[in-house]
Amino acid sequence: MPTPYALPEHITNLPAYTPIEPFEVLSARIGRSPQDIIKLDANENPYGMSPRAQQALAEMNFPNIYPDPESRALRSALSTFTHVPTTNLLPGSGADELIDLIMRVVLRPGETIINCPPTFGMYAFDADLNAARVIDVPRRDDFSLDIEQIIEKVEEHAPKLIFLTSPNNPDGSLIRQDTLQKLLSLPALIVLDEAYIEFADPHGLGKNISLCTEVPDRENLIVLRTFSKLAGLAGLRVGYGAFPTWLMPIFWKAKQPYNVNVAGSVAAIASLEDIDYLKDIVSRLVTERERLRAGLQDIPFLRPYPSQSNFILCRVVGRDAAQLKTALASEYGIFIRYFNKPGLKDCIRISVGRPDQTDAVLKALATMK
Repeated sequence: MPTPYALPEHITNLPAYTPIEPFEVLSARIGRSPQDIIKLDANENPYGMSPRAQQALAEMNFPNIYPDPESRALRSALSTFTHVPTTNLLPGSGADELIDLIMRVVLRPGETIINCPPTFGMYAFDADLNAARVIDVPRRDDFSLDIEQIIEKVEEHAPKLIFLTSPNNPDGSLIRQDTLQKLLSLPALIVLDEAYIEFADPHGLGKNISLCTEVPDRENLIVLRTFSKLAGLAGLRVGYGAFPTWLMPIFWKAKQPYNVNVAGSVAAIASLEDIDYLKDIVSRLVTERERLRAGLQDIPFLRPYPSQSNFILCRVVGRDAAQLKTALASEYGIFIRYFNKPGLKDCIRISVGRPDQTDAVLKALATMK
């Protein structure tokens, strides 16, 4: 029966985003308990939140009261961690909320963003949701940015926003500093997503290579970060951004009043008080990343790419990548990500897990020779 209400065409034609499913859904699908599956499909932190964060949640006060709409305690902790003034920091319900907020604030319907696929799918999704026009500048075969094409498209389309991810998801490549500085000279607002930056600089937790501290001195740079990977808070949805000074008053007016919940804020603050724990976990995952990649190189049908993140992208050669993903799930209870889109045809991505999970993945793949 047709609806009597006419919805906007860009909404009715919106392509669906396919999220990763939770433990209980995946385990029910293959008939195994959640404890018996190995979930390496969403780049989650396999060690979970720090003991200090768990304790803080257990002792949390006033969950019945609305959270601070300005997230003052969290912003203060973030300022200490990032060395960015609190006046330039805006927390969000995951970095995902901030990506959408940026587009709602900056873009009018029909205006343009530049996207560099293959990359995180939410940039294009949120652009479609906000009736923006997406100009794709595909990455090169090694997943590096095509700078010449980006410059050409900027001159041709005058985009409002350019979305960049470093390290990039799904391949884990890091954008060179000189490349970033060149892009920052363009007449567009650069949104640099550093969701995985800590894994490219484990001893400094990203501080040595992040552009966060440059934001207050620039007018066209936004840097996004998250607690999902670093601190194991993916389920609590806490992210943050460093924004130019001139934009902050607008974003404070445009954001949802209580966008960061009390539990997420408490856990994030406690995580930042447990830096030694975070450094230890990130170092473990980086060590395990290199061991996983070395093991994957011995699998004859896989071509793993170098990664500066907490996952390894592999090209599957000589066999069906989709069937490989299905077999790992059904036969071994191991869940990985499968891609079959431009630039990622016949690819799988394996999140870095604990050593025992690496052992299980490599053992299962070895049996498939």
